[in-house]
Amino acid sequence: MKILFIYPNANSQLGFNYGIAHMSALLKKAGHTVALWQLCEDIDPLPSKEDFMKRLKYMAPDIVGFSVVTNQWPYAKKLAEWAAEATSVPLVCGGIHAMAAPEETLKTSSFDYIFRGEAEDAFLEFVEKISRGEDVSEVRNLGFRQNGKIRINPVRPLPDLRKLPFKDYDIFDFQRIIDAKNGWVGLMASRGCPFSCTYCFNHQMVSHYRNDLNCSFKQLNYIRHFDVEQVIDEIKYLVRTYRNIKMFIFDDDLFTFYRQYVIDFCMAYKKICSIPFVVNAHVGFFDEERARCLSEANCKIVKFGVESGSESVRKKVLQRHMKNEKIIKAIMTAHQFGMHTSVFLMIGLPDETHEDVMATIRLMGKAKPGRYRWSFFFPYPDTKAYEISANGKYIDYGEMSHMVNFTEGSCLNFGEEHNLFLKKVGRVMPWFVNAWSDLPVADFYRKKVEEVLSLDKQAWGEKEDRLIGEDKKISEGFVKQGLSHYAIKYNPFMGVISDYFISED
Repeated sequence: MKILFIYPNANSQLGFNYGIAHMSALLKKAGHTVALWQLCEDIDPLPSKEDFMKRLKYMAPDIVGFSVVTNQWPYAKKLAEWAAEATSVPLVCGGIHAMAAPEETLKTSSFDYIFRGEAEDAFLEFVEKISRGEDVSEVRNLGFRQNGKIRINPVRPLPDLRKLPFKDYDIFDFQRIIDAKNGWVGLMASRGCPFSCTYCFNHQMVSHYRNDLNCSFKQLNYIRHFDVEQVIDEIKYLVRTYRNIKMFIFDDDLFTFYRQYVIDFCMAYKKICSIPFVVNAHVGFFDEERARCLSEANCKIVKFGVESGSESVRKKVLQRHMKNEKIIKAIMTAHQFGMHTSVFLMIGLPDETHEDVMATIRLMGKAKPGRYRWSFFFPYPDTKAYEISANGKYIDYGEMSHMVNFTEGSCLNFGEEHNLFLKKVGRVMPWFVNAWSDLPVADFYRKKVEEVLSLDKQAWGEKEDRLIGEDKKISEGFVKQGLSHYAIKYNPFMGVISDYFISED
């Protein structure tokens, strides 16, 4: 059979879909033909309805499978409606959104089937049964409409990563992706996370799997790793096959969770590769031994999920139980071993006050990470954070329904005054951090922040689009003076310390 995967990736950062890559490898191994259409402006202009339907008819697949994250759901739903006009073959939806909102996905009638969770083996079974004309109703992980009612089958045990075939890079325009991402290439050494942060899909995944399989967290074996040798072989393949790879970025939820795995990987990596790499860490699973191993293997950036500088918000809203002192220590430890640090932040959280936002700003000013990347909080369906947001009557459902990213605004409504404050912080957060730091430019930026905060809604609307350009000019002046500061760099939602980007230029 011929399977066409459609990966909506519009108006967001160009991505690589690990699930599709593994599914394609399994399907090809079983003798099926696989194609991929990744819809992202960084690859090709987004198609019109006419162009989409024309190409779909030309490709003539037997099954069309969509992989969808929640912020792409409005676009994916429109594409599925177009696909239903162009073909009568089964339309299938997988990805995080299908796990989070299976009933909603099926109620649209845009899709014939959905798959929940990690569905490599389940989707292969589905395709094999379709190809033989057999009944698919008992396939685990599957959801569908039956006699006018929605039926959601239980999931099967999670796949053993060590038994998955080598990812299929051929269906991606991978060299073009590398070039579009300036040489940054994603990898995954593991799946799963030990934490239950309220805003993340991991806790809902664990809950659904444990319920369906009637097992404990330990029995679920949620945190799984590829063998170090498998990861090393993949790196060798990528370096041998593609050009201009400048950085590997590990997209594992928590690369540093198992100390011995970190040690074993770093020992193996430095023997075969000198390309720098990036990892996700947690302040509770990061110490001098891990830092030393990573640094010696040429890890360049360590990323930490902090989200808020308010310990109260982290504990009560996010279920992230860590102290600011530990965050600062982890950042200092990475710097001690010569690595750059990156921190993830969110603003516009449910129950977050003006003072909580300022706590985030002050923490960044005190911790001084190499960079921080901020976004507006988004309440993913079926998460605890969604419940908190809904119960607090914060969600603007109309705004939520058409959001495609979380960097330009919020779908939560806190009232006009706080909404405006969040927009200002979201546009020029580095100005705020500089102002509440001990950097030599603090007094200058405190005055700039006071100017920004004094603007009413109309005045802000007239000025906000010019601020990134103004930030660039101010930064250039301070660079000439040799004064360390944070500036908006690489994208509109990242603040980077000048010491770093000067050395990169």
